[in-house]
Amino acid sequence: MIPTYVFGWPSGKETGMYLAVDLGGTNLRVCLVKLEGGGKFEITQAKYRLSEEQKQEDGQRLFDFCAECLKAFIDSHQESGLIPKDEVLPLGFTFSYPCSQERIDHGVLIRWTKGFGAPNTEGHDVVEMFRKALAKNSVPAKVVALTCDTTGTLIASHYVNPKTRIACIFGTGCNAAYMERVRDIPKIAELGIDPDTEMAINCEWGAFDSFEHENLPRTKYDQIIDETSNKPGEQAFEKLISGRYLGEILRLIICELIDEGVLFLGQNTYKIEIPYSLDTAFLSLMESDPTDELLMIIGIFSHFFALETTLAERQFFRALAKLVARRAARLSACGIAAIVSKMGYLEEGCAVGADGSLYNKYPKFADRIHEGLQDIFGEKGKNIVTYHAEDGSGIGSAIVAAMTKERKDANIYPNY
Repeated sequence: MIPTYVFGWPSGKETGMYLAVDLGGTNLRVCLVKLEGGGKFEITQAKYRLSEEQKQEDGQRLFDFCAECLKAFIDSHQESGLIPKDEVLPLGFTFSYPCSQERIDHGVLIRWTKGFGAPNTEGHDVVEMFRKALAKNSVPAKVVALTCDTTGTLIASHYVNPKTRIACIFGTGCNAAYMERVRDIPKIAELGIDPDTEMAINCEWGAFDSFEHENLPRTKYDQIIDETSNKPGEQAFEKLISGRYLGEILRLIICELIDEGVLFLGQNTYKIEIPYSLDTAFLSLMESDPTDELLMIIGIFSHFFALETTLAERQFFRALAKLVARRAARLSACGIAAIVSKMGYLEEGCAVGADGSLYNKYPKFADRIHEGLQDIFGEKGKNIVTYHAEDGSGIGSAIVAAMTKERKDANIYPNY
């Protein structure tokens, strides 16, 4: 429950040119966003692949890479005339890893997630590291705000659809953000901010029930995933619902049945015994296979794992995929329901901006969330509607930068 120092909702009237840089789990994305007011915007962007090596090498080198990509992006758009030559543009930095913030343009990395392990970064201010890299590469940009993709999604979705009250990400990681009254945020009580002011909260709910494991029902497969992960005990909720782990849960079940002599007798199963070799995208394909013979599942097992399957086995794998994914969606619904209950949104209803590969690409994931919400709240659960959110790490980050610049220019809580 991290206070983000994003004060209140956007007015929808924000305008101007902003840069957004998003250090994601697989790509670095650089965007130039032109806000036009009235919920409208234009965006130009480029993506740069992050190698597994880059995720593990020294933190400062990682930020140097970000600055080099941004410089190349700005140079090319200055040549085309899209960015004025002598202008220093305000920049929103999307950094979707748990940070503790004392103000909006500062953030100390608490811990890496999503497979990053870059040393000399945890416990450091990542804005400071990025600014150092920008200065070293003479990049004409000024970091004005650090946000996570979820907070950005909340702000961008509200900019376009003002009924939005909650934002969620269901992808490689999972998270949610919502708007809280300052009087209900005891951890910032001493800052002297007006209690009626609102501030976005980054829930970091992937960490829910970590270490103690008192609330979430876990199977033996979940326990194996946790114990063999690079952060045992941590991100307990995320390990049950995020796209990073669903394929692995299914693979562990299959491997157990191989060990028991139930599956693939007499076949060489070494390929499927490699951890994380079964991607969550395969579950998605299994569930959406339209053929009676389940030909897509034949293809997955023969092509990727060199395994022959019977029709009964394929039907079984498909049913397992459905169980794993349905559990993930229903647990996700529990998270949404908790915020709805806390904030009293059930009666009037609210929109939930949702994003991430699971939500966008996994068949029926959204339907199963809605089904879960109705099982929790009954008929009124229909008042809580998720929809495909606006781009939080690009547009959202730019709007947060605009709101922050406006707030500080007006001298409202300039030190936060």
